[in-house]
Amino acid sequence: MALNLVSLVWLFTLTISTSTLALNRSSFPIDFIFGTSTSAYQYEGGAKEGGKGTNIWDTFTKKYPEKIADRNTGEVSVDGYHLYKEDVGIMKYMNLDAYRLSISWSRILPSGRISGGINEEGITYYNNMINELLANGIEVFATIFHWDLPQALEDEYGGFLSPLIVFDFRDYAELCFKEFGDRVKHWITINEPSTYTTAGYVIGMFPPGRCSDWLNLNCTGGDSGTEPYLVAHHLLLAHAAAVQVYKTKYQVYDTIDNRRLSTTYAILGWTTIAKVL
Repeated sequence: MALNLVSLVWLFTLTISTSTLALNRSSFPIDFIFGTSTSAYQYEGGAKEGGKGTNIWDTFTKKYPEKIADRNTGEVSVDGYHLYKEDVGIMKYMNLDAYRLSISWSRILPSGRISGGINEEGITYYNNMINELLANGIEVFATIFHWDLPQALEDEYGGFLSPLIVFDFRDYAELCFKEFGDRVKHWITINEPSTYTTAGYVIGMFPPGRCSDWLNLNCTGGDSGTEPYLVAHHLLLAHAAAVQVYKTKYQVYDTIDNRRLSTTYAILGWTTIAKVL
């Protein structure tokens, strides 16, 4: 965040201090993508609507309000669940090229698993949003996991502390590819896994709020010396499982020269592009 702030300050200073040089879109390469992004929990609201299941952020913000700056929750947030069309209109007005949304795992799989049932209302919500974006000329980037693990999986086996999460994440990712992949060509497997690991399992400031007792941070339990490594390991395995499914079942070929579209049809993970070769 500090780097981004410094960059913005520098750009602002450059703009106001240089009278002969205007910074605009023509200052960037023609294929430079201007976009914006949100995460499902921070954006959607609708926490109890449309068949959505509970996730660990729903639980955490109610149980530990003191760990949230304004003691608020994401139950309503900016109400993107109902107002996404207005937001897409704003993006179009801003002349943005792309929008990175995140899919709420518990909105399309309330129990976290395919076997527990697919929530068709959740699928419809994302289909409608994706279609609205494309209809307005905005390219879609989708994040599969932005920290909002279904509470059911956290309760059953400890979420990313267990290797079982790899299989459930793989199945969830495949459902996303199957339902939305005909229109979404840019995928991010896991958003900022280092933050999820550190904030959730080292200092307990993000759900599931685990850390060692000696830190005295009012955590739910945990071991800051071992659990982050287990979680990071399982995040890597989950990422790899999703990539493997995509490569073997959903990767497509360019019909013109029979080469893989490794840039357009790419799995993005760990904050960098992992080209599918």
